[in-house]
Order: sequence, then C-alpha cells, then structure tokens
Amino acid sequence: MTTKRLSMTGARNRLSLAILAAGLLAPTLALAQLDTRSPIDLSADSSVVDNATCISEWKGNVEALQGRTRLRSDSMKVYGVKGDCAQADRLVADGNVYYVTADRNVKADHAVYDAGSEIITLTGGVIIVQGKNVVRADKAVINTKTGETQLQSAGRANGGRVRGVFYPSDKPAAKKP
Repeated sequence: MTTKRLSMTGARNRLSLAILAAGLLAPTLALAQLDTRSPIDLSADSSVVDNATCISEWKGNVEALQGRTRLRSDSMKVYGVKGDCAQADRLVADGNVYYVTADRNVKADHAVYDAGSEIITLTGGVIIVQGKNVVRADKAVINTKTGETQLQSAGRANGGRVRGVFYPSDKPAAKKP
C-alpha cells in the first residue's frame, strides 16, 4: 500500500468515527425510510408551475410531506419527470431547511433529494439530532431507503470538522453467554 502512515492514521480515525456514528445513529433506521409510494403533499405561500419544463417553484414556508417524512424550507424547486410532470424526480430546498423523519431531525441551509437514488444531500451548517445524540457537519448524504448517513466537513483549514456527541443507552446491556 502506498498511502502515507500519517494519512492512514487520519483515515482510521475517520473510519472509526464513521462506524461509531453509524452505530449510535442507526438503532431505528427502519423508521428513517421514506415511503416512496405515498403521495407528496406540497404547500407554500406561493407557487409557480411551468408544465412545459415540468418545474414548479414553491416559496414561503414551504413544506413537502411524504408519509411520515417532512422537508421544510424557505423555497423549493420540484423537478418533474419529463412526460409525467406529476412524478417528482428531484426536489431542491433552500434556506432554513429541515428534514424530519420519525426518528431524526436534520437542519441545513440547502438540500437536494434525488427520487431515483432515494438520497437526500444536505449542506451548510448541518445538524442531525437523533434522541439525545447530536452530530454536526458541513455535508450529510442520507440514503432514505437504508438510513445510511455519510458525513463530511470542509476540513481543518476551514475550521470545520465532523463532530458528534453521543449518549449511552439508558437500557441495560444484554448479558453475553
């Protein structure tokens, strides 16, 4: 392997944190799954729909609900599938973004949800709260189907790092045989 030892140590630390975060944020991943068969209920103060391009713009206290999942923001663009504008392909949310599922709340500045991959990417001051556990990052990529979350920072040069505060479970540990 041609990787430098110093960078390998950093990679191990990042991997260890990722494993720890995944373990502590994952107890109820089944609840984080998005029900893509449910209709999307959109509401806002105003909306402009362009059927020719299958793009709709929603502004002012925007809220998109699908099943038990909520995406709120100041504004949102919904890109429909060509030929079936009612079928959402991608949602782009800007300003005071909140992504809320049954088990986690995420705050960010910007979000892009891709319906094909069922992945939501949140950027800008990302804060994830699950129970008492809190994680901060510059970017979070969440697979809504599996609940897997990837966290990234802008790096130490920009003063940012992925950071998490995790509380032990109140439940007694299972006895090992």
